[in-house]
This record gives sequence, C-alpha cells and structure tokens, in this order.
Amino acid sequence: MGADQDKSGADAGPADELSVPAYWAEAKAALIGRDRIMAKLIPQFGDLHLRGHPDPFTTLARSIVGQQVTPKSADAAWGRLQAICPKLSPGQVIKAGAVELAGCGLSKRKTEYILDLADHFKARRVHADLWSEMGDEAVIAELVQIRGISRWTAEMFLIFNLLRPNVLPLDDPGLIQGISQNYFSGEPVSRSDAREVAANWEPWRTVATWYLWRSLDPQAGP
Repeated sequence: MGADQDKSGADAGPADELSVPAYWAEAKAALIGRDRIMAKLIPQFGDLHLRGHPDPFTTLARSIVGQQVTPKSADAAWGRLQAICPKLSPGQVIKAGAVELAGCGLSKRKTEYILDLADHFKARRVHADLWSEMGDEAVIAELVQIRGISRWTAEMFLIFNLLRPNVLPLDDPGLIQGISQNYFSGEPVSRSDAREVAANWEPWRTVATWYLWRSLDPQAGP
C-alpha cells in the first residue's frame, strides 16, 4: 500500500454520514456470492468498512504530504502543517507561504505542490462542488492537472472522498500484492492478471480492493 493514504479510512472525522458507504452491505453480499476468495476474506472483518474523508482539499493535501515517504514521516509533517494551518484551508496555506511549509519538513517539490493545490482551489480552477455529479474519469482528468496529483492519487480520492464503488487502482502496490497473495499463492501478478480477477468484482471493485488492503494489514483501524 502507498504511504500517503490510511487505507483503513480511520481518520474519517466528524462527517459520520460519509463514514459508511450506502452500497457497502449490497456490495459485500454480491462479492461473497460470486467470488470464492472474497467469500472467505470478507467475513474475517465483521462489520469493519471503508470510512470516507469528507474534505476534498484536506484529502488531497494529505495525499501529497505522504508521497514517497514512510507513514511515520508523513504523519509528523502533517502534524506540523496542521499546527501552522489549523483550518487547513487553501487561503491559510497560501498565507503560510513556502518558507513556513518547508519548515514542516516538506521538500521543495511538495511545498510547491501544496501551494499549487491551494491556488487551484482558491482560484476555483477545480470544480470541487461538481465532483459528486461527475463521472470517475472526468474527476481524474481534472485532478491530474494539479501538480503532484497522479492518477493513483486521484483514484484514492475517488475511493476515500467521493466513495465511488467501482475504482480499480492498478498502480497501487497494495492491490497488486493483495491479488498476488490471495489469488495467485504469492506469485507475481501483472496488470492484465489483476484486471481479469477484478472483472468478477464489477461493479464493486472499490470494496474488493479495500478487503485486499485489509488482508495485508488486518490490524489497521476501522
């Protein structure tokens, strides 16, 4: 799994209405009924489920902070960033500026990325208020125009912020590892293999992916 997301969704915050995807029970039942691996895996986690991260800007900023570093390093930098920007609004981040952001332990590149993200939000060059009505690929296309936002980051956003049910993040090492361990006895898995396995999960690929993440890290928070 990538270091820049808590894939348990444990940090869901106060927006409880986003915590339990409306489709979760239906998706579990469908996956258990059609996939023998999921039928064994899903019951191991009882009532645990994906929990959403409700604020778009915070979700994306947190993702950038965590890129290519350990979770411990990401958490430390994120804590310092929250200390100087308690509201973590785009305006507050822009006001803090590059020097203060770098003082949080962010690299020069990540500092530039977060400032660019904040500028996109403040100048309304992204349409966050419309994302809930847009298709997955349309949201991804808009997000990847922001510096530091890759397709993988955009897919994590679809899963954790927009709670989209059918995302298959093929660039995610945790997904590939989970498929390898659960479906191929640990043998290497190609993207083609992953797509073939995931075809059986439609239209609930997000849910199956989440359970594969959990199979790799069963102690993660709910």
